[in-house]
Formats: sequence, C-alpha cells, structure tokens
Amino acid sequence: MVEYHDLTIRDGCHAISHKLTADMIKKHCMFAEKAGIPVMEIGHGNGIGASSILIGKAELTDIEMISLAKNYLKNTKLSVHVIPGLATIERDIDPAINLGVDIFRIASHCTEATMTKSHIEYLVSRNKTVYGALMMCATCPLDVLVSEVEKMKSYGASAVIIMDSTGSFFPEDVEKTFTELSKIGIHLGFHGHNNLGLAVANSLAAIKNGATIIDATVHGFGAGAGNTPLEIMTTLHPCGNIHITDTPNYTHPVTKIINILTAKHKLHSVFEKAILESSEKYNVSIAKLVEELGNRKLVAGQEDLVRVIASQMSEQS
Repeated sequence: MVEYHDLTIRDGCHAISHKLTADMIKKHCMFAEKAGIPVMEIGHGNGIGASSILIGKAELTDIEMISLAKNYLKNTKLSVHVIPGLATIERDIDPAINLGVDIFRIASHCTEATMTKSHIEYLVSRNKTVYGALMMCATCPLDVLVSEVEKMKSYGASAVIIMDSTGSFFPEDVEKTFTELSKIGIHLGFHGHNNLGLAVANSLAAIKNGATIIDATVHGFGAGAGNTPLEIMTTLHPCGNIHITDTPNYTHPVTKIINILTAKHKLHSVFEKAILESSEKYNVSIAKLVEELGNRKLVAGQEDLVRVIASQMSEQS
C-alpha cells in the first residue's frame, strides 16, 4: 500500500519566500482532513529551526505553525522536516515532540547520512516515528546511495525518503535506484521535483519498483518548477481513502528555462533567485553561470557563492 504525504505547506513555502500564514495553515489542514490525507508536513521550506535572515525569515514560528495545525488535524498525521545543523534537539525537536508531531523526517545531503545519526537515535529513544531523508540524490552514485540508506536504517529510521531535489531523474534512473535500494529491507519513499516535467512519471516508477511513500503537493506547489502534483497522483494511482473533490487555491508552478538548466546541471532550485540576480548584476549568461555552478557541485546553503562566482566570471570575460 502506498501512502501519500502532502508537503504543500512545507515545500510550497519556497515558492512564497517562506511567508506561510495562519490562514493558509488553517485552510490546508481542513482540506487534508476532508480529503483523507494520511500525512501532512508543515514548516519553513528548509525545515524546523531554519527560519533566518540568511535562508529566509518565516512569518510564524515553528511552535505557532505546529500548534495551529494540531488544532485542526484529527485524523491526518503531522510531520516535520529536520536538517541537523539548522535544527537542534533541545531548541527545535523537543518542543515539536511536546506539541504532538507524529513523524520526524531527518534529512541530509545524499552523501552525509552520518549527520543524522544523533537526531534519529534520539527520536527512536523517545518512541517517535522517524524517517531518514536523503537530498540531492541525482548527484550521488548508486553504490554510495545504498550505503547511506543502510546507515540510516542502522540508526533506527523506519523509512528513508529519496529526494530528487534537483528534478534531474528520469524514470529509468528511478527504476534502477529503487530496484537496488529495495534489497536493503526498509520502507522507501520518493520526493520528486518537476523541472523536466517528469515528477509524475518518476513517482509512478518509484511505486512500481518498491516505494511505499510518495511526497506530493497540491497543484505541484513547491520550489522551482514545483513538486509531484497530489491530485494527479491520487487519480492515476488511488490509495487508501483519499478523496479529493476540491483543492485550496495555490498557484500552479511554471517550468522556466532556469529550472530546466538547474536540473540538467543538478543544482537545487533554491539557487534560482541568486542565479537570476547575479546574472543580471554581473552581465553573465544564465546558462554559463548555471553550468559553472554545476561543475563546482554547489549544494543548498551555498547561495552566497553564486554572487562570488558570477563576479569572477565577469572579470575573466
């Protein structure tokens, strides 16, 4: 049985510069309950503890968001995204536990699962449901990805989410990846982005090859070109008691040339704003700048380097 996780008001925060409002949370919780969504994720686009001037300041605190959601969710479980280094156990995880968060998804770059060890083990010790999540998986050799999933399993994670953060996977990549990972013996999930228009196809390929958790958002509302659209997936592959008759009014994301370029060069969508601004400021071709950033294998959190690299390219031209 496949379980759909609705990440609209977590990943969708990227699309609105993290300005999630109390009214949006209320309306989405009411939608999730009415539609029979099993799990809904909430928070800043980069997870709990991530709100900052550097990454993006949220309108509401994590505690305010979680508390509000718990007031409206009765049957739908609540999950949060956690990146060690941005979120700490004492400041961020303990309050979330006390507020009744049901599922914690501990995320790291696809080659850095060891960063999640203490957070996963702590949550296991607190008898919480905890998943691992590996970001930027299209940049990782499959044998390495296997090893990283095995690490998260050894820490006590009950599932691992494979995140195509760059929207670079093709269905054949997903098939090969999940065929191999399914041998490990842990529940697997897939988190798709639609940079190349393949989020639905990739999600269906993941299901066919062993995924039991699929991340999706209403209308694909999310970072860059958006995520796997929830309403399409639940129509093509119905699961459980989900019954979507209407959806909240979120803007349909548009796939732009920059989204295609970042997918081609395996860059996270969070670089979009910095690339566009730096290209204009330093009179550097967007295509050449994206290619250079891809060659340097930049990862999310290194947005400031875009301006430095664009400046260097301008001086050399």
